[in-house]
Amino acid sequence: MPTQQKLLIAGQPIPELPVADVERAQQHYRDIFNFEIAWLTPGKEIGAVTNGTATIFFRRREAPFEPAIHWVFAEDIDATYQDLQTTGANIVDPLELKPWGIRQFTVQDLDGNIFYFHHG
Repeated sequence: MPTQQKLLIAGQPIPELPVADVERAQQHYRDIFNFEIAWLTPGKEIGAVTNGTATIFFRRREAPFEPAIHWVFAEDIDATYQDLQTTGANIVDPLELKPWGIRQFTVQDLDGNIFYFHHG
């Protein structure tokens, strides 16, 4: 019986977020989340931002589209919360201890994409 080869994933997945305007999304993530604008296709259909080891792709979509949801572990949840308050992030649910035992807060971007920042 032949041995099955295991699939190895070489790197972390890169999320692709639906947005109405790729350039606007890139600028928002630069200004609010401290990302750098990485690249933009000539037709401005797809672009990316980076921040250290994190990369996010944006793809232009026609509204209405379903926003993406992401969970982000924050080593220092209090500092992350304070930083995002300072930069003007749209915090739609404040930092608190949730009934399921995780300290968490929620940020929504300009296109409705949701980020649950958590620690615990």
